[in-house]
Amino acid sequence: MNARIDTPSELHQHSLLRFITAGSVDDGKSTLIGRLLYDSKGIFADQLAAVSRSKHKRTVGDTIDLSLLTDGLEAEREQGITIDVAYRYFATPKRKFIIADTPGHEQYTRNMVTGASTADAVIILVDVSKVTLRDDGGVDLLIQTKRHSTIARLLQIEHVIVAVNKMDLVNYDQAVYDRIVAAYGDFAQSLGLKDVTAIPLSALSGDNVVERGDNMDWYTGPTLIELLESLSVYDDAHDAPFRFPVQLVARHNGHEANDFRGYMGRIESGRVSVGDTLVVQPSGQTATVKDIVTFDGSLQSASAGQSVTLLLNEYLDVSRGDTLSNAQAPATLLKQVVADVCWMSDEALDPRRKYWIKHGTRQTAAKVTRVDTLLDVNTQERKLVDGAAQGLKLNDIARIHLTVQQPLAADAYAAIRATGAFILIDEVTHQTVAAGMIRLDS
Repeated sequence: MNARIDTPSELHQHSLLRFITAGSVDDGKSTLIGRLLYDSKGIFADQLAAVSRSKHKRTVGDTIDLSLLTDGLEAEREQGITIDVAYRYFATPKRKFIIADTPGHEQYTRNMVTGASTADAVIILVDVSKVTLRDDGGVDLLIQTKRHSTIARLLQIEHVIVAVNKMDLVNYDQAVYDRIVAAYGDFAQSLGLKDVTAIPLSALSGDNVVERGDNMDWYTGPTLIELLESLSVYDDAHDAPFRFPVQLVARHNGHEANDFRGYMGRIESGRVSVGDTLVVQPSGQTATVKDIVTFDGSLQSASAGQSVTLLLNEYLDVSRGDTLSNAQAPATLLKQVVADVCWMSDEALDPRRKYWIKHGTRQTAAKVTRVDTLLDVNTQERKLVDGAAQGLKLNDIARIHLTVQQPLAADAYAAIRATGAFILIDEVTHQTVAAGMIRLDS
């Protein structure tokens, strides 16, 4: 289980790493992030003072409760759990980081999905004091550890770091660590995770987080921060065909003679240059790029991640929700959608109801026509769903079929994440009820 790393000459190309912490309740996710921030000098003195004075501090004496650096809600501090996703920024001389501290409680798995949707790496924490060490030498991992790992696989997070935490509670026993790593390795193989790296650590005392410490001489790998600094983060979206969901049509102010009509949005994948031929989807009309406008002036070309305004030579009917695509490799137009979804609502799926689907900048009515299979996060087996029991409950992961009112210009999630992802919205409450990943090979 080894991660792909960048050489020092490559690091400047990937200066920002987005990662999340995941795992079960009380595995030490917030404490680990607090330790990273504290030991890497990523917090201010007034923040530290405020945490030290907190009435909800759960440490003895003058010891700082580092979990309070991310658990900011009053309910979180009272209960000692993470409820919402907390984002923190810090930097080292080698790299910048955005951390998402996500909840471990099963009730808040939907918040974990939100944090994971934009992550480059995930740290799966495993509390050595909670796993079951069987007499036969095996290890039983917690269900949330498996669920969060499954979600990370579905969302195609590139790097998985298994942080075997609280090693101080087992006297830094290498044998215990080796058994847990072997058990997770077997589970990761059943999931299809490829880039997995394990690290033994103690977030409370700081061993192997930023500093190596003296308690685990048997571990010779990198510390957590060294690994995070060296992970390769290459955005495959740059190599994919051009996709540009239109967010807004920009016109002149009405007092100018020129008829300015630009299409504003973010390039989700690929590259575009002046003179390129594009296709407007779903209408199928073609046009050529006249200009690429930004706040700083015109560009000859632009690529994934940039927000630009495109001007076309032709006068076409293009609106918010349409997608401008590479004419030689357009997106697939779908009115029947097959997708894997994570159900995020306390209210179960009712196939008789209508939902809104939000895909890119397009929002249209959708109806779930069939639930094919439910995924068992323990065994990774997909179980066929009885035709009479088509509902989905909170945290269920399933393969479903949807019918949408207006066609979606979509790609397989495995090919282009931005145009392969969507959310379902309850038509009545306007709550997000599911996050989905489109599968075109099903």
